[in-house]
Amino acid sequence: MKIYTLHSKQNLPISKAEAWEFLSNPENLKVITPDYMGFHILSGADKPMYPGQIIQYIVTPVLGIKTKWVTEITHVKNNNYFVDEQRFGPYALWHHKHFIKEIDGGVEMEDIIDYKLPFGWLGQLAHPILVQPKLKEIFDYRKKKLTELFGTL
Repeated sequence: MKIYTLHSKQNLPISKAEAWEFLSNPENLKVITPDYMGFHILSGADKPMYPGQIIQYIVTPVLGIKTKWVTEITHVKNNNYFVDEQRFGPYALWHHKHFIKEIDGGVEMEDIIDYKLPFGWLGQLAHPILVQPKLKEIFDYRKKKLTELFGTL
């Protein structure tokens, strides 16, 4: 059983409150997700983020195959961090921590994702060829989009 970790950091010239307002609104996930992913929220994004919140999405990550993804917001500390965990979807495990920290001139945003692929050794074979490059591409897109929206530090 192989568990992978993706780690991403970005500094932005905005306040902690501005960063929190943007990142903790599930509707903004569509803004920072590549269009080809076909990201669409089905339910659960109609209230401010809270522990226990269930959000249902449709995504099209590979080969035009639509996939339902259900996440639960398991932990929230306002203006500091939140955690989402997949309850149903393409991964055997998905645990995503989002941290916001004040730094000189703005904030540091940090994502740490621990994930496991389904299908045993087949999933492990697919990881370096398909999954890891796709996740890197998505998080590179997020960085680019957040820079377009908020600038650079």
